[in-house]
Amino acid sequence: MNLNIVCIPGDGIGPEIVTEAKRVLDAVAEKYGHKMQYKDILMGGASIDVHGVPLTDEAVADAKAADAVLMGSIGGNTSTSPWYKLAPNLRPEAGLLAIRKALNLFANLRPAVLYDELSAACPLKEEISAAGFDMMIMRELTGGLYFGDRKTVEENGVRKAIDTLTYDENEIRRIAIKGFDIAMKRRKKVTSVDKANVLDSSRLWRAVVNEVAKDYPEVTLEHMLVDNCAMQLVRDPAQFDVILTENMFGDILSDEASMVTGSIGMLASASLNDTKFGLYEPSHGSAPDIAGQDIANPIATVLSASMMLRYTFDMDKEADAIDNAVKQVLKEGYRTVDIMSEGCTKVGCRKMGELLAERV
Repeated sequence: MNLNIVCIPGDGIGPEIVTEAKRVLDAVAEKYGHKMQYKDILMGGASIDVHGVPLTDEAVADAKAADAVLMGSIGGNTSTSPWYKLAPNLRPEAGLLAIRKALNLFANLRPAVLYDELSAACPLKEEISAAGFDMMIMRELTGGLYFGDRKTVEENGVRKAIDTLTYDENEIRRIAIKGFDIAMKRRKKVTSVDKANVLDSSRLWRAVVNEVAKDYPEVTLEHMLVDNCAMQLVRDPAQFDVILTENMFGDILSDEASMVTGSIGMLASASLNDTKFGLYEPSHGSAPDIAGQDIANPIATVLSASMMLRYTFDMDKEADAIDNAVKQVLKEGYRTVDIMSEGCTKVGCRKMGELLAERV
């Protein structure tokens, strides 16, 4: 099978981790008789440096023409990079928001799994981490506060900023359906997270989720306020299966979940539309402070490539080969610096990619 993949190396450590993900995908292609066709496009700071904008129309067209998009990381140091002296709509992250909107990527899947081999890296108490956990955070990606109207004005000599949080019932319903569908393939539990004690948008969210739940009698639904969910993620993460939530809450909770796993470098991500098309990326940032030092952890990007094979191409055995390679390398004691523990062998980004490719 020919796989037409657009790659966005991006900024910071992005080019390094995408290179290693390609290495692992090439090993899969060789083993299973597929052909990987890659086309690199610019986005974020890399695009600003060349084109003056974080995302060009040509880059969007290339992405739409592909079967899937594999991305590294976007952005730089907000305090020192000249990119952040530009208007907000011209900064690196504006390209990420724009491509999600252009590709209609409304459903973001972020798995958070604690590997047995990384239990020592988990910051939670041993009696909590010993139970392990395997959750999927389903985040609505194209609505809410990040896409609402915004402005900064001056009233009576005082600066005032306004951001608008808006959801309609159709936006909520389609992400809820995705969340329940994913739950049906897992442990059949959905925790819908909102702030219904304060926000009208959350009260509508809760009402629509309840309506969708009626079509999934096998799935257990519970509602949880976002502040409680943030606490429960560190108190008892094993209770969660699918966490269904809106854009901003999902952004924050998924980063918290990633650190509970032991490293944000272990958290993959998929953003899907109504078809099989998806954009796959690690949930961590661009880490400009370590870029080019060969110490970044590529595993999240490699696991994102595995999700791409599973969700876009329906290649379950190929995806399993990557997932098993990750488990094997961890079992053998190889670690990048962010997940390093006593008695293990520290390796760099490139070496970790090579080890994973060898074990596919």
